[in-house]
Amino acid sequence: MAEGGYNAALREADSCVGHLEDTLKGGAYLNDLELVKVLVNEAPDRLRDLVRWGAVFDVTETCEVAQRSFGGQRFPRTCYAGDRTGHEMMMTLLEQLRASNVEVLQEVTVTDLLTREGAVVGAAVLDRTGRLEVIRADSTVLATGGGSRVYDVSTNSATGTGDGYSLGYGAGAELIDMEMVQFHPTGAVYPYDARGRLVTEAVRGEGGILRNAKGERFMSRYDPERMELSTRDVVARAIAREILEGRGTPRGGVYLDVTHLPAAQIEGRLPVMLEQFLAYGVDIRKEPMEVAPSAHHFMGGLRITPTGQTTVPGLFACGEVAGGVHGANRLGGNSLAETQVFGKRAGEAAGRAPSRGQRPEPRQLDLIERRLEGFLSGMVNPVMVERKLQLAMWKGAGIFRTGPELTQTLMEVEKLGRKRLHAPSKLNLAECMTVHHLCTTAMLVVKSALLRPESRGAHVRTDLTQAHDAANSPFGHTYLSQHRSGIEMKGGSP
Repeated sequence: MAEGGYNAALREADSCVGHLEDTLKGGAYLNDLELVKVLVNEAPDRLRDLVRWGAVFDVTETCEVAQRSFGGQRFPRTCYAGDRTGHEMMMTLLEQLRASNVEVLQEVTVTDLLTREGAVVGAAVLDRTGRLEVIRADSTVLATGGGSRVYDVSTNSATGTGDGYSLGYGAGAELIDMEMVQFHPTGAVYPYDARGRLVTEAVRGEGGILRNAKGERFMSRYDPERMELSTRDVVARAIAREILEGRGTPRGGVYLDVTHLPAAQIEGRLPVMLEQFLAYGVDIRKEPMEVAPSAHHFMGGLRITPTGQTTVPGLFACGEVAGGVHGANRLGGNSLAETQVFGKRAGEAAGRAPSRGQRPEPRQLDLIERRLEGFLSGMVNPVMVERKLQLAMWKGAGIFRTGPELTQTLMEVEKLGRKRLHAPSKLNLAECMTVHHLCTTAMLVVKSALLRPESRGAHVRTDLTQAHDAANSPFGHTYLSQHRSGIEMKGGSP
């Protein structure tokens, strides 16, 4: 799904130190410094792994991997394969997987992580028929991606339902900074079925210009130095402000214009965007796109060490399900690098972990079976719960937030989470579990938002005033688990 690119310091004029500084500044200095050091130092080698395995990135005339400019970065360090970089990486990794002896289980839905004496020892899963099965494991790695489908308008596919956050929380793991939800500045506005579909930052990286309905290049009001290549939180708030103050388009967006670029550049470097908008009846070579912010990426997630170890023995996490790397706002291009750097680290650490040979607690399996049986006798359509949840989150926990609205949203989310979901047959049990995970993830987001008494990065409280800026904030990570919750003060103490 990722279109934009992969950040790595490859040129002599660039450096890992520069990449680190840009990442910390973009993340409003909430990032875990050790995790950022790992990311920037190892991203170049993981990119070389992909190239060695056959990934085809765009190249320069001297056959070096090409790099483009992305927001919040002082150097063009984003490597790309047109505007389908994620697809190219995925196909390369799948080829490596197929050549290995790894057993792959298709169409399996994880309901719970199984524990014994405080450690994760496997997972309970539903197969495609709805039958409950147990997978025992010495180590378990969560690489489940994000959860922005808790919002009404989202760039994520239907699987971005936050399962990993919910599974980790249920197993006793601690999560940090779940209030930090990135709204991508440019999601499609129409047609209705395509609302929120990602319009990659590569469009702005190639020189795309944002204008309001009056034709004004409005970013000059919000970040006159970086303009369209400001960080995503700044651009998203700028677009939202233009729309709220009546300078948006009739469809509720703003214009993103590339008509001043050569047609060959658009065709060669933005082929997916060209194809996508042609399907909507818009030729972006001749007319602007209409865009608006869309829920996109979770910066928060399970607390991890540099090896991907969570706070629960036997459980590892990597990628978007893990927190700490991006702080309060992610730079475009850092997430694809994160998948490769921490995917390798978590996998290797899980492989070196000690053999446990433990069976899950029988009582836990009984509770899981009872919950699934409860779905079969439930009363409420899970689709209706999902829809109400998404609307409540969009209204009360979106780009701009207030304490009273967050409190009201938490009440609505918790009420929806208590609904007795109905599965007409065992084939529908997985759908009920997905909505259960959505409700849990939404609860984690809102509770964390209430824990942070400041505006920082992607988290904006319009009902608060503060004297400090991000670099001088007295606050660190918010944290949530079944056992404790709170916010760290400067220095890392609760």
